[in-house]
Amino acid sequence: MLNPNGVDESNILDSTNFDALGLNQSLVRALLEAGYTEPTPIQVQAIPKVIEGHDLLGIAQTGTGKTAAFSLPILHHLNAKQVESKARHPRALILAPTRELAIQIADSIKLYGSHIAFKQTSIFGGVGQNPQVAALKRGVDVIVATPGRLLDLVNQGLCHLGHIEYFVLDEADRMLDMGFIHDVKKIVAKLPRKRQTLFFSATMPKSVSALAGDLLHKPVNVSVTAQATTVDRIDQSVIFTPQNHKQLQLIHLLSDEAVTSAIVFTRTKHRANRVSLALSKAGISSEPIHGNKSQGARQRALGAFKAGEIKALVATDIAARGIDVDAVSHVINFELPNVSEDYVHRIGRTARAGASGNAISLCAPDERAFLKSIEKLIKLSISVVKGIEVRDEDVPPPEPRGPRPPRRSGGPGGGRGSRGAKPSGEQGGRHKSGGQKRRPASAVGQKQRPAGSGNAGRRRRSQAPKTA
Repeated sequence: MLNPNGVDESNILDSTNFDALGLNQSLVRALLEAGYTEPTPIQVQAIPKVIEGHDLLGIAQTGTGKTAAFSLPILHHLNAKQVESKARHPRALILAPTRELAIQIADSIKLYGSHIAFKQTSIFGGVGQNPQVAALKRGVDVIVATPGRLLDLVNQGLCHLGHIEYFVLDEADRMLDMGFIHDVKKIVAKLPRKRQTLFFSATMPKSVSALAGDLLHKPVNVSVTAQATTVDRIDQSVIFTPQNHKQLQLIHLLSDEAVTSAIVFTRTKHRANRVSLALSKAGISSEPIHGNKSQGARQRALGAFKAGEIKALVATDIAARGIDVDAVSHVINFELPNVSEDYVHRIGRTARAGASGNAISLCAPDERAFLKSIEKLIKLSISVVKGIEVRDEDVPPPEPRGPRPPRRSGGPGGGRGSRGAKPSGEQGGRHKSGGQKRRPASAVGQKQRPAGSGNAGRRRRSQAPKTA
């Protein structure tokens, strides 16, 4: 029988605390010290099955507690089978799509395992690899990684995955959206065939389902919410406004005292920078966070946001699943995503840890189709609310792009001239005056055309007098 949370109570008996799930007492102690007393529905369903050794397919939205659902039973097994050798080989591998999510998972595992003996390391790009390589050489039990950097270290012979017993693919749908499918398959090919695999995704499109079918062996299926539904505790609304009015609408929204902390989403990195700058000029503390920022800058911005030092974090979708902050009061879509599923991931940044939240979207006329697709996906009509009245004369003029770089002249290394226009004499990406002479046609394997051939020849023939 299913309870309101979608959990089959007939299978979990009276599991109302972590003790009842069969976890090691050292793990339960760490959870209690951290303030976790009752497992979430995904944890109630998943933890006993993973402890029993089953592969698992979990469909759960962000913020439902799935990190603990896969990491707690893995730590339980690692503690039960301690390795005496100092030269530890990695025994558990957790793949995540973004650096932020990998760091978040690693922090959670460190918290949950604070009273057991194990070693872990995080592997991701954007930082130097030397500390990561040094940690691998010292020996680790758990690796939390993004696919690109991990595969790089594997190909260099610096990371060996032949002893992996537990493999977790987290946020699988996002992994595919970001183009990591080939890297994931190459990593899986390095893993032992005999292993326990745990597969988690917020949505289950056909591509994700096909990947799950390739990786899992007789999995137990766990789902705590319907696919692609949004959290019930989020109050969703939309404001229809022209694109050039959005900046003033956003400033008005963030000036409300009810907005204690907000994540503002844009579609592009450039827009995130411009929006953050506009907010700062309006006296609203904010920082941008996106893929062009260094890992150090991203962590500093996220740390300042968590500490309440800045009110708004302006992010692209790369951060949609890597920001784990319990106290986010609002998510504001400055631009609606052109991929409907990303809307679900974005607004999942609020209403975490049992709290309520708000999601407000600013929708320009050319984004109406995006809104329609989102409503179709979540099977809900988003409430329309009225924004402030904005006059065109109040809209600040667009910032100048700055002077164009001077047109380069010919010579060694000479590049293109005016932006967007090909210079005279360019062929095949080369500038005629760029220091390389054009070879005759015969020198590059092209046949010499006889006189009178080609377009000119055809024109001459067409002008010749006709004969009977």
